[in-house]
Amino acid sequence: MLREILDVMQDDAASVRRWFHDNYFDLYTREKGAELVAFELCYGIHAYERALVWKQGRGFFHDGEPSGDFIGAGLKAGDSLDSDPIIARFKAATGRLPEALRRALETRLSEFALGNAEGSARRARFRRADWQRTGDILNRDR
Repeated sequence: MLREILDVMQDDAASVRRWFHDNYFDLYTREKGAELVAFELCYGIHAYERALVWKQGRGFFHDGEPSGDFIGAGLKAGDSLDSDPIIARFKAATGRLPEALRRALETRLSEFALGNAEGSARRARFRRADWQRTGDILNRDR
């Protein structure tokens, strides 16, 4: 179950940065008021880490190896999104997220998984910002 990591560095007075974590996902969001304006969903954090990034007005970017288990792999038009193991796992992990945020994230994941992210790029290695690399913050019990 994703839980929020508190005391995340804020670097933009116009938006709020949030971080949610569990043993499979790291989710970083940026919100303006109640609106989701960007997110970064890192998954497979113990094996082959991948990340799906979305920014309002810019679209999607998927980072990591394109083979194997990645969001939307093998889905065809008309398939249920719940048949994607990563999306199903994400939905099961979002029980503690605010409802509006959860719905916005599921909408974006649906768009990407069903092929609406045409032209997304892939890199072999994911680069995190310095504030995302701090392992000590994960060990806090909140």
